Amino acid sequence: MTKPSAPITQDVHTIPRKLPEGGKVNLVGLTRDQLRDVLIEAGTPEKQAKMRVGQIWQWIYHWGVRDFAQMTNLAKDYRAMLAERFEITVPEIVSKQVSMDGTRKYLLKIAGGHEVEAVYIPEENRGTLCISSQVGCTLTCSFCHTGTQKLVRNLTAGEIVGQVMVARDDLEEWPEQNTPKNETRLVSNVVLMGMGEPLYNFENVRDAMQVVMDGEGLSLSRRRITLSTSGVVPEIAKTAEEIGCLLAISFHATTDEVRDKLVPINKKWNIETLLNALRDYPRLSNSERITFEYVMLKGVNDSDEDARRLVKLIRGIPAKINLIPFNEWPGAPYERSDWERIESFADIIYKAGYASPIRTPRGEDIMAACGQLKSATERARKSRAEIQAEAGL
Repeated sequence: MTKPSAPITQDVHTIPRKLPEGGKVNLVGLTRDQLRDVLIEAGTPEKQAKMRVGQIWQWIYHWGVRDFAQMTNLAKDYRAMLAERFEITVPEIVSKQVSMDGTRKYLLKIAGGHEVEAVYIPEENRGTLCISSQVGCTLTCSFCHTGTQKLVRNLTAGEIVGQVMVARDDLEEWPEQNTPKNETRLVSNVVLMGMGEPLYNFENVRDAMQVVMDGEGLSLSRRRITLSTSGVVPEIAKTAEEIGCLLAISFHATTDEVRDKLVPINKKWNIETLLNALRDYPRLSNSERITFEYVMLKGVNDSDEDARRLVKLIRGIPAKINLIPFNEWPGAPYERSDWERIESFADIIYKAGYASPIRTPRGEDIMAACGQLKSATERARKSRAEIQAEAGL
């Protein structure tokens, strides 16, 4: 009898997206070109369109305004037309939990009543917002809680940008008019490491990041945005060319046999295929280095031999290796590696010339740590035996 094996990707369980009543077009998440097109379609003269895009863009993304009536440099009748045809809508906070370490986890409701999670992690010299790209996840990584939830649908560009705007609302980070500019950025970094595989929602992620990186609005540089992928090889070069942000790889194993179980997408694009695609990324994206994420699982991938193999595998790729102590969740089929084991592993990598920070688990008390996100939409508990069977363990 063959062992059960997790599928490479989830069965897609799509629930039709119910659009808001009234059929107004949401301006959040539209690129400048898309915004120009919808304004012209609504009757804005072509000669004025570029100027109108600039004005509306600044109100939405620099000042955080949600009401067209407040856009005082636009004529009253034009504002009335905008209010009739368009809306400025962001996800709604269903609940917010604040960890003892200051981490904030948001459960957000989007169109159709679906829910996703985003996490804000404050640190001494920066604040990182971890955002989601899908409701549920396409992948079935056996150590990840989010991966036990079926994919419902991709997020729109507006729902991805909206997570950044919601966090700025909650942190009261929008600038106030007629006051000196505050240069402190509470949301200084964005990581696409929440629910979902960003590269299976490439177009919406790309458009959302164009909005987030635009210098006249949210204005986060591409070096402050990190996209984390499990290794969707065909999209990696496109990410370099069309987004150009930093890249993180959910690597987690040094042999195909182990990675097939931990990250089943490896059956489609194995370690060698993935690493070949990564060798060109820093050059194509003008990026400094690639981050390899490596979750430390007791007795699975944490031996000194694994550390030495890892160093050999990534030779020639400008890289740093983030070691992540496994964040346990109910029914998890793995345990966290012992601290001494993690330090020994890190030491081998460090001596080989790679930065190997051990990520301090954040927000564990509110299930906001890496690999723990799973929205309340499908919170059904699976037994440890079911999860192990699905993972082929």
